Amino acid sequence: MKEEGNVMVTAQTIISGASPSPTLTPHSPATQPPLPTPSPYSFSVASTRLRSRPSIYAYDLALRSLALLFSFISALSLAVPSPTRTKRGTISKFCDNPQLTYCFSVSVLAFIYSAFQLFKRVCDIAYRGVLISDKTSDYLSFILDQLTGYLLVSSSSVTIPVIQEMDSQASLWKAAILAVCMSFTAFMVLAVSALLSGYKLCKRIIW
Repeated sequence: MKEEGNVMVTAQTIISGASPSPTLTPHSPATQPPLPTPSPYSFSVASTRLRSRPSIYAYDLALRSLALLFSFISALSLAVPSPTRTKRGTISKFCDNPQLTYCFSVSVLAFIYSAFQLFKRVCDIAYRGVLISDKTSDYLSFILDQLTGYLLVSSSSVTIPVIQEMDSQASLWKAAILAVCMSFTAFMVLAVSALLSGYKLCKRIIW
C-alpha cells in the first residue's frame, strides 16, 4: 500500500510539474506589457507642417503693419525739418508748397487707414467679425487699398519736380526724398495688400 501511495504521489508531482504555470506563460495577460497611453502632446509631422505655415491673415497683418510704419515715416520726415531756402531764393517749408503738402496729407491719410486696418485685423483675431462683417470688410479693403495706393503713387510723382528745384544741401530736400521713398514703399505694400484682398474676395464670390 505504501508503494502504491508513493507511486501516486510521484505521478501527481510529475503531472503538476509538467503543467505550465499561468504566471510563466509568455502569452498570458499578466506577462503582456500594458498598451501605451497616447500622449496629449503627441502630433504628426504632417499636422505640424500645416500648422507651421502662416495663414493669409498673418500675411495681411504683417503687410498692414508695414504700411503703417512706412506711411508714418513719410509724414514724419516732412514735419520734422526746419524751413529751408530753395534755388529761387524763397524760404520754404513743406506747408508752403502745395505738392509737399499734398504728399504729407496723403501720408497721414494712409497712416490713418493702415491703423484702422491693423486694428480691425487684431479685432478679427481676438473677436471674429465683431467690428465689421467679413463680407463687407473684403469689399471695402479691395476698394480702399487701390484708392490709397493710387493717392500714394500720385503724391510721390508730383513731389519729384519739387525736389529737383530744392537745394541739395537743405534738410527739407533730404526729408522730401525720404518721404517720397517711404511713400512709394507704402504704395508697394498696399498693392500686395490689394492683391490679397482681391484673392479673398474672389474666394468668397466663387465659393
